[in-house]
Amino acid sequence: MNRLFGTDGVRGIANAELTPELAFNLGKAGAYILGKNNKNPKVVIGKDTRISGDMLEHAISAGIMAMGGDVIQVGVLPTPAVAFLVREMKADAGVMISASHNPFEYNGIKFFNSKGFKLDDEIEDAIEDIIVRDIDVNSHITGKKLGRCLVSEAEGRHLYEDYLKGCFRGTLNGFKVVLDCANGSACQVAEEVYRCLGAQVFLIGHHPDGTNINDHCGSTHPEQLQEAVVKHGADIGMAFDGDADRLICVDEKGRIIDGDKLLCICANMLKRQSQLPGDMVTATVMSNQGFINYMDDIGCQLKITAVGDRYVLESMLQTGCALGGEQSGHIIFLAHSTTGDGILSSLQVMRAIGLSGRKASELSDDITIYPQVLVNATVKNENKEKYLKDPTIAGEIKAIEKAMNGNGRVLIRPSGTEPLVRVMLEGEDMDRMTTLAQRLATLITQKLG
Repeated sequence: MNRLFGTDGVRGIANAELTPELAFNLGKAGAYILGKNNKNPKVVIGKDTRISGDMLEHAISAGIMAMGGDVIQVGVLPTPAVAFLVREMKADAGVMISASHNPFEYNGIKFFNSKGFKLDDEIEDAIEDIIVRDIDVNSHITGKKLGRCLVSEAEGRHLYEDYLKGCFRGTLNGFKVVLDCANGSACQVAEEVYRCLGAQVFLIGHHPDGTNINDHCGSTHPEQLQEAVVKHGADIGMAFDGDADRLICVDEKGRIIDGDKLLCICANMLKRQSQLPGDMVTATVMSNQGFINYMDDIGCQLKITAVGDRYVLESMLQTGCALGGEQSGHIIFLAHSTTGDGILSSLQVMRAIGLSGRKASELSDDITIYPQVLVNATVKNENKEKYLKDPTIAGEIKAIEKAMNGNGRVLIRPSGTEPLVRVMLEGEDMDRMTTLAQRLATLITQKLG
């Protein structure tokens, strides 16, 4: 059996791979492991807008209650809201039901501990071991010992909105902002926060129907946002993903500002405000060379990790770093949140714009980003780690690196959440890199697909 937990929880096609039976067992095992010191653990559960969310929410809730745990269902909210509410509501654990940027037929389950952090590998391993070995942790309790379910959607949402507004501490009067909510979990919260802070708000991707989450909208598909920003003459556009832990921006000219540039803009702001301990920023191996150059120019020290926000966070906690993130738009402001938060990140970007007195395009143009090409190779899940062991693939990678002659790089990495191997080339000639990347991705698919 393949490992249940990936880099971001348990994920798969709902009702095929991620079944209600599995969700029920995850609820039981999770309540058992996370509630060992409390026979009546309290668990906050949130979800995004996928049609399968209700099914999985009820299934995992039943598993938790069967172990004597109480459930607080906070409804449709961003992933970082659950991390926040675990602490705010003094719960023992949190659960988010979401597959982030994946298509609607996928869903996922991720756990948070009592401090709002994603679980350590050892705890995930303990939960997984119970399920894989089919260990019966259920004491088959009855009567008053069974858990209860409390629905607290409005309270949870209002607490999170107030928290976000408190993080900004100012107004957005005079700003015109387009928000692309990806037909996901940011739909209510983002609009409410921005309107309360005084911004003029235009919305797209804000009519979820259970099947249109991330569908040609949101942080992975910003084309509509680019058009809307120019159409409305907005100062900036903000695109979130399905569970609103990512952010990609669009400047007033309709140009994309990716996670690398957003990190640069926020790092510069925090450094100028003496709010960047050790002038340190954490990023991943996918970070652009232009990002690295900019950080050097402004005197910031970089800590580089593997791809994945959990690895970024792990490094930040070890080093005391206050800011870290990924090119994809996962950005962690550790003074405010224990995980990536797209809405919080967007407010920090707005703060940087306001403090600088400059336009989003001017801040973005300070950073020169090298051209990158990213192509996905479709492979079998069990083959994702085998690309370096295949002599033909290894030979092709060496040939590409030799052809670049030191003026670029090749980065190959398996996806932690999908049956894909990601092929990234960075260099000077976009057309040539595209050809090389597509050729390599095709080879990997042929060999490992």
